[in-house]
Amino acid sequence: SREPETNFRSAYYEKVGFRGVEEKKSLEILLKDNPLDLEKLSTFSQRFPLPSMYRIHVWKVLLGILPPHSDSHALVGGYRKEQYQDILEALEVMRYINSSTPSTHVYLRMFQLESQTLPRCSETSPPDEENEDFLSISRAMEEIVDDPVDCYWLVKCFVNQYHTKFGDSVPHLPKSLEHYLSQEEPRLLNHLKNSGALHQLPYNLWFRCCFAGCLPESSLQRVWDKVISGSCKILVFVALEILLSYKIILMGINRPEGMVKFLCNIPQENTDAIVTKAIDLWHKYSGTLIHAI
Repeated sequence: SREPETNFRSAYYEKVGFRGVEEKKSLEILLKDNPLDLEKLSTFSQRFPLPSMYRIHVWKVLLGILPPHSDSHALVGGYRKEQYQDILEALEVMRYINSSTPSTHVYLRMFQLESQTLPRCSETSPPDEENEDFLSISRAMEEIVDDPVDCYWLVKCFVNQYHTKFGDSVPHLPKSLEHYLSQEEPRLLNHLKNSGALHQLPYNLWFRCCFAGCLPESSLQRVWDKVISGSCKILVFVALEILLSYKIILMGINRPEGMVKFLCNIPQENTDAIVTKAIDLWHKYSGTLIHAI
């Protein structure tokens, strides 16, 4: 019978449809402010999903790529483009990149040049493990944003903001995950402990790459809305919800390698539901109107 699906659908439309229209209107009002109120935009992004037509614009404002004064946006956008071209040309002249360099590696070299961490040219081997988080985030951002100039600035500012704002919190996220898992599903936590898997979970993929390369971009961008607007705690709840959603499978695996392998390649079909539930859990534990950490 098709009954449950129709019920689900109408509940779903009720949830995203009409509420979505109201949310979009409130955001449009916020975006008319001049200067833009970053505090209000952050609060909006923490509480609601960003409508896809405004997402990139809001990200740019929250990451400081565009200034709060809307009348300067065109001018500043022009500067960003020039700066991108200048760095690109410098790297070409210095022979760090050429026409066959993958774009994500180009972004990495640009980032290194700007942060003065460029390796000596003679020592440039292809980017390695230590750059994996930057490259994963770049690959995901390329799927979300079409324009390479926007893509570079978003990756650079996302990574910089993440390290500056949350660098001190990231090492504590696994402990936080363990705490919430003990509240939600102690049996699964015991299984992870007893099998030795707890300390081998893909924490880098989750908390350094911020789920880039784990979740498809359509789900990932809803998580990044929260990270960009000021919460790294959301990452804990996405990891928690992945563990809860695949509890039965994980309980059936006894070797840590098997669990890690599964968690590094989770099925891609119900990730939207996972993110929705993760956001609900995050709100439940933080109180809804948090101006979250």
